[in-house]
Amino acid sequence: MLQNVILFFKSKAAQVLPKGLSLTVRTQKHYKFVTLSMYICKNVQALTAYTPGEQPKLQGVIKLNTNENPYPPSPKVAAALRDFDCARLRLYPDPNFAVLRQRIAELHGCAPARVFIGNGSDEILALCTRAFVENDGSVGYFVPSYSLYPVLADIRGVEKRPVLINNDFTWRMTENYQASVFFMTNPNAPTSMIFDKGKVSAFCGAFNGVVLIDEAYVDFADSDCMDLALRVGNSNTLVMRTLSKSFSLAGLRFGYVVGPEELINALYKIKDSYNMDMLAQVVGMAALEDIPYMRGNVRRIQATRGRLAVALVQRGWRVCASQTNFIFARPPDGDAARVFAALKDSKIYVRYFPGEMTGEYLRITVGTDEQTEALLAQPVMNQG
Repeated sequence: MLQNVILFFKSKAAQVLPKGLSLTVRTQKHYKFVTLSMYICKNVQALTAYTPGEQPKLQGVIKLNTNENPYPPSPKVAAALRDFDCARLRLYPDPNFAVLRQRIAELHGCAPARVFIGNGSDEILALCTRAFVENDGSVGYFVPSYSLYPVLADIRGVEKRPVLINNDFTWRMTENYQASVFFMTNPNAPTSMIFDKGKVSAFCGAFNGVVLIDEAYVDFADSDCMDLALRVGNSNTLVMRTLSKSFSLAGLRFGYVVGPEELINALYKIKDSYNMDMLAQVVGMAALEDIPYMRGNVRRIQATRGRLAVALVQRGWRVCASQTNFIFARPPDGDAARVFAALKDSKIYVRYFPGEMTGEYLRITVGTDEQTEALLAQPVMNQG
């Protein structure tokens, strides 16, 4: 990050600086050294940015590191793109996505007024930190979980209130816990496990703040929490979904959230004017109109997930009970870093998260059967 620029002047004349830059002058013979401090917010200078999964450019890579769907999106998506009239792009898209909201409302049995759509789930998360967190407020989240959550708090310049889950990655909540908003990935990532719904429900009911349940992987799970967002009397619980995983549209950037109308309206008040482009709306609608295709792909991934988990357990790996499109697994000797490096040398990319709780595990996206067999055939996958 560029923070300072040094300018050299031979004379004392014409030391003109752009407006808004501070000036420090030190003299050394006939030169002047001028330091320009850029106006970057202190919290932005200090924060560590989110690190996305690696996107390798090599040929012949087996990419199992970013939880993308190994199968293409619905044929209706391809048809929508093929039939799209490019002349429409001269016009602005619908800023309120009326047709899409109606479709999502139909899927979940609620009013369109209870649906907000974002340019990916990450936009919705960022909007929540602006809509529901005062300047002296705080952002809560589990650890380990989605590593964007603390970054969003740092960007906002508010307190982070992490909660360490149990060593077996099950639910643990601090007594008398408080925060302005609590982000909960469920099923969780990178652990792949789903939290007990009774505990989630009780927490939402008692929490004095907004709870956003991030259900990015829920289509691969046996249960969900959408009913918590729609139950009578709910005033603080939002449930968020994405088309990136089960719908095979990670490249599109399409997320939505369902919840109390008052909270949804707050998000609409602060969103960008046209936050969902026209193509995203057209393609998203096509995908949402082919739920059977999505569910067919989900069943294929679940079946491969089961076979991968069994194979690893037979080789001495510890495998978490996955409810996602990836597994979180510990090699027999716990040296996940070694396995990660060996697989990368063989052009197989998985995800490694250093850290006290996660450093002995690898997160492995469930690929096609062929990709899974190639992974299991690697010698390092059989070594303790």
